[in-house]
Amino acid sequence: MKTVRVVAAIICDSMENKTRIFSTARGYGEFEGKWEFPGGKIEEGETPQEALKREIREELDTEIEVGDLIDTIEYDYPTFHLSMQCFWAEVISGHLELKEAEAARWLTADAIDSVEWLPADRTLLDKIREAMS
Repeated sequence: MKTVRVVAAIICDSMENKTRIFSTARGYGEFEGKWEFPGGKIEEGETPQEALKREIREELDTEIEVGDLIDTIEYDYPTFHLSMQCFWAEVISGHLELKEAEAARWLTADAIDSVEWLPADRTLLDKIREAMS
């Protein structure tokens, strides 16, 4: 089974006092309409942090500061294995303009289950909720 290596940004309102996280709904493909943390594939020669900054710049026209690694999610989808490194992040500049996603929301810990998450992203929710409390 093919392994796809990606990075995801758990963009929060403040890395010191996390009260809200940013999520996006996929605007294309097999999982269109499902919610995820923004990010994407790591290109040859990039560190995960460099890939994440590039992906957020491309997808959301925003510059971020990449914080600590929260977890690396290993998840088997029917046609591929996903290895996803998930980092805390905070907006440095920009307006989180949607270039690929169909929708976006800032979610509090209480509202984190109010969207239909992609299965791999869902596995991270308990750790995020814990950091937000």
